[in-house]
Amino acid sequence: MSQTAPPLVLTVEDRAELDRWSRGRLPWLAERARIVLASAEPGSGVARVAAELGSTRMTVRKWRRRFAEDGLAGLADHDRPGRPVADLVLTGGERDQVARWARRATTAQALALRAKIVLACAEGKTNKQVAADLRVDENTVSKWRRRFAARRCDGLTDEPRPGRPPSILLDKVEAVITATLEQTPQDATHWSRASMAKRSGLSKSTIGRIWHKFDLKPHLSDSFKLSSDPLFVEKVVDVVGLYHDPPERAVVLCVDEKSGTQALDRSQPVLPMMPGMPERRSHDYVRHGTTSLFAAFNIADGTVIGELHRRHRATEFKKFLVRIDKAVPAGLDVHLVCDNLATHKTAVIQDWLARHPRFHLHFTPTGSSWINQVERWFAYLTAQKIRRGAHKSVQALEADIRAWIENWNQNPRPFTWTKTAEEILDSLARYIARISGAEH
Repeated sequence: MSQTAPPLVLTVEDRAELDRWSRGRLPWLAERARIVLASAEPGSGVARVAAELGSTRMTVRKWRRRFAEDGLAGLADHDRPGRPVADLVLTGGERDQVARWARRATTAQALALRAKIVLACAEGKTNKQVAADLRVDENTVSKWRRRFAARRCDGLTDEPRPGRPPSILLDKVEAVITATLEQTPQDATHWSRASMAKRSGLSKSTIGRIWHKFDLKPHLSDSFKLSSDPLFVEKVVDVVGLYHDPPERAVVLCVDEKSGTQALDRSQPVLPMMPGMPERRSHDYVRHGTTSLFAAFNIADGTVIGELHRRHRATEFKKFLVRIDKAVPAGLDVHLVCDNLATHKTAVIQDWLARHPRFHLHFTPTGSSWINQVERWFAYLTAQKIRRGAHKSVQALEADIRAWIENWNQNPRPFTWTKTAEEILDSLARYIARISGAEH
């Protein structure tokens, strides 16, 4: 078409549709519509339209010709013919095998996807259709269609990838792991990377990678305590049952004593924190006596009933029970979770409990203070008030503890016990099974 080509003739419907396309969201269609609209104006040659719209003359000629031949349909994209793809034909055995790979839950996801690609191609679909149905790239479909056509079912499995052979043989790795788990060095209680490297002949970085791979940390040591209580299971079920399902019209209190709390004063004044320097205190200290805190933690609202005594006997525990009796409304039963300390089971305490039938004691298993929630509250008290404190007398220490408890009760925070008794016992059973073969 020459530059002096006559203008295009548009119907009212064509002009309205082209005007809508020119303002649409598809940039390629909007450009073609503007070219046709500009070409329909009187005196609009190819060069003029190209200059006005910033297009090339070849582009203007192309879409003028397309519209002149096919109308609005000529402006749409048409599928381009590609390289013909051979039909994929499966035998009965191949179809059964590929179908099993595509359906089985234990099949690797990569193999399952390849099997689905082959099955879809065997139905006569094009690569583009298969890619759209399975939401994969068209090149992926082409790759596994070609692999299956060349090698059939064997072509769908992963091929071994070339790479540098391992420089450390498996027997050396096994020797390092065995020595780490079953032996100790002659001059130390545990292995270090240097000592294991010297023993095995490997580098320290290699030892570190091996330990990291098998999650071994010889430098770390943790503590544990397995209860020897013959009624361990029954007590765990009893105490945890109180936490998850407390009785109606009753108060559940976790009771314990923080005995022997020392009033310590540093030998020199504490140096305050400054920019670039933490607070500092002398390593040595002066003892000014001890006190014992009796505390009852309410699991429902987090409030604490506390009482301080200089001695820790059944007499003081009885006084604390009297304090609890006065603090809890008369119409409620009182369930106390406490440990197996001898002062909790003396004749004096038993007589007092017999005269106060609304009190019920629930004992934690021996060596299992972690199940008593008041122990967690004691940890808060120690971390926030006692550990870094300096007290010149027992009276000063007791005053600080009373003030801290009063402040806590103004905004109490109960703990949320999440583990059930079954989960605790199952976890303990798994741990015992793991260490049952260890030499200790």
